[in-house]
Amino acid sequence: MTTRRAVRAPGTLTGTGVLTRFALRRERFSLIAWIVGGTLVYWSQAVALDAAYPDEADLDALARSMSGNAAMIAMAGPPRVLDTVAGQVAFQSSAFGMVVAGLMSMFLIGRHTRANEESGRDELIRSGVVGRFAPATAAALVTVGANIVLGAAIAVSLIGYGLPVAGSVALGLGATCAGWVFGSIALLAAQIGATTRACYAVTGTTLAVSYLLRAVGDVGNGVLSWFSPLGWGQAMRPYDGEIWWPAALSVVAAAVIGLAAAWVLDRRDLGAGLIPPRPGPARAPASLHGTFGLAWRLQRGLLYGWAIGMFLGGLSFGTIGDDVDDLLGDIDLNEVLGQSLGSMTDAFYAMAVVILAIISAAYTISAALRLRTEESAGHAEPLLSTELGRLRWMTGHSVIVLAGSAVVVALSGFGMGTTYGLMTGDLSQTVTLTGAAMTYLPAVWVLGGITLFLFGFAPLIDSAAWSAMAFCVVVLMFGATLKFPGWLMSLSPFDNIPLVPAQEFDAVPVLLTLVVALLLCAAGGYGFRRRDLRTA
Repeated sequence: MTTRRAVRAPGTLTGTGVLTRFALRRERFSLIAWIVGGTLVYWSQAVALDAAYPDEADLDALARSMSGNAAMIAMAGPPRVLDTVAGQVAFQSSAFGMVVAGLMSMFLIGRHTRANEESGRDELIRSGVVGRFAPATAAALVTVGANIVLGAAIAVSLIGYGLPVAGSVALGLGATCAGWVFGSIALLAAQIGATTRACYAVTGTTLAVSYLLRAVGDVGNGVLSWFSPLGWGQAMRPYDGEIWWPAALSVVAAAVIGLAAAWVLDRRDLGAGLIPPRPGPARAPASLHGTFGLAWRLQRGLLYGWAIGMFLGGLSFGTIGDDVDDLLGDIDLNEVLGQSLGSMTDAFYAMAVVILAIISAAYTISAALRLRTEESAGHAEPLLSTELGRLRWMTGHSVIVLAGSAVVVALSGFGMGTTYGLMTGDLSQTVTLTGAAMTYLPAVWVLGGITLFLFGFAPLIDSAAWSAMAFCVVVLMFGATLKFPGWLMSLSPFDNIPLVPAQEFDAVPVLLTLVVALLLCAAGGYGFRRRDLRTA
């Protein structure tokens, strides 16, 4: 008589260790980039402040200019011990460092939970001996560990530089705790929504609201700051008689939200969200009947977010007004940029325009990469099996990318010019700085063209366009200081554009850069027409 052995169902956490190791291997390069980048946010400020303000008098002048500046307080945080390098590091870096930790956590959680469910990888994983909670637990463990390493790296780098130990540990702990809170929010959002985009939207919105609450609270009586995880990190008062109990608020909040995410995960269907996606109308509106309408529908959310963000970024730069000399101290932007630009105010805003333009290029690359996303997800193939040609499909997205880049760049310059004009009483600066920003639009388009070129000829490595953007940043910030050869610096499209408004506008390099951008876009279309579609 044959006996059958009962097959036991896997435990809820079975396979967590294997999935954690797999996630670490999959994210090994991105984790290094996030942790090194997050650490540099703090350490680089210490180095720059030490070089720019070598004596106490300079720090006192800087402290006076910042402590009464409501816009700077809203942007950075509560002004404490600003007459010290350590206090300035905490003031200028803590809010942005915690945002970096929050974004890192959001992408880690989204990539290893909801994105896997959307792509079908989660179903393949669960065909083995894997518990229901194992994938989410593995993602949470990686996120928790990554934030611990980030916080430790921040503390060690600042202690190694010579800043006080307790304050450095408080800064690192603040970043770690913020990462835990926003990671738990992303985990809960991944259970509520049915798409990765919804997960990122909910978490990103929560992060933005937290930043806003902290900003309003710090400018006001401080009450609203206690409703923000970013405010909890700054409430530990690094380098100013540290207090540690606010960290407990972050730990408790992360734990409660994480338990809520587990409760929802246990009660929803895999592949679905707690809130089902809204069914679309029975008939598509007229705006979706054409190639451009569909591209706009897919790209508009990204454009809205970047347009608002870059406008606010421009506003923050403009609030500095004419206090540039106090802000820069002994920093000579003519030496940094390797050119003679006249007054420090003109040089500062010329550099601010370039910085905003390069940041805007991140939108351009992200939007251009949507083409590859649509192709790899299998969405492009059924469209291209109809009368819709490849070139028309790609052109629709490309036009949205280029036009959206123009909007984002223009709004960054308009925001900066508006607040600068209000601070100085010269509203003509709105037109001047908006025009200066638009001068760099062809350079932004070059990075978009590189992305489209890679999509056409080497789609598997089209994300290498981010390396081109990183190269432009290195050339701008360190090219002159490190004495890069001229031919190397000229490879950056931003280096060839005149530094308006500190320099006179020259149409020739702008037009040549525009030609290069359009040629790259056209070459990408040519390559896409001649290659096979790839969904892997």
